[in-house]
Amino acid sequence: MISRIRTMSEPGTQSLESLPPGGGVSDARLVEAVRRGDHDAFGELVKRYEGRLMSVLLRFVRDRELARDLSQETFIRVYERIEQFDPSRRFGPWLFRIGVNLGLDYMRRRKRRLWPLLFSESRTETPPDPASADPRTRLDLEQEVRFVLEQIPEHYRTVLVLRDLENFSSSEIAAILNRKEATIRWRLAEARTRFEQIWRRRQAERSPEDRIPVPGSGEDEADHVDE
Repeated sequence: MISRIRTMSEPGTQSLESLPPGGGVSDARLVEAVRRGDHDAFGELVKRYEGRLMSVLLRFVRDRELARDLSQETFIRVYERIEQFDPSRRFGPWLFRIGVNLGLDYMRRRKRRLWPLLFSESRTETPPDPASADPRTRLDLEQEVRFVLEQIPEHYRTVLVLRDLENFSSSEIAAILNRKEATIRWRLAEARTRFEQIWRRRQAERSPEDRIPVPGSGEDEADHVDE
């Protein structure tokens, strides 16, 4: 069973716990200051999260400028809704929930299915056309992964992207998507299973010498789910 496709993502992806501490001031203290009208405190929150938020949004849209616009819109909404934030909860997942929802809403409005260039910093202006750029004829591992991800329903794909490409923990994803952690773990297991099934079905159509192993599975190693 597939254990990871994270090896395909950019190196150095951080979990929320490992984000820079911003001089040792906690998110909760900064949020309190923002509520008192401290604009510098909000600037510190932006500085702390904008890089990671951009990385996440680039998973859902192919265009860097668009991701930047969505990132800015996320912070605008965070500022406008700061009084609604529950201080007993963590700030990071709340912010990312707003950002992820904006990204998904954009994709739905444009009636575009998810086809981002998930693994490259150099993204083209238009996504590849699966009809004219069938990865089965190109032996392109990254394109093959993108193609398979496209076949997975959105609610599974979103969890898979956040966990195995963006390195969020299951508890963080649960907070971001406002779901129980058990639900996230189930969706992740189902997403990985569907990914592997589609992948193996596609590889079976190839000649043996052209088949590509499931990424991250370690075909000659014991299968496991890394949680």
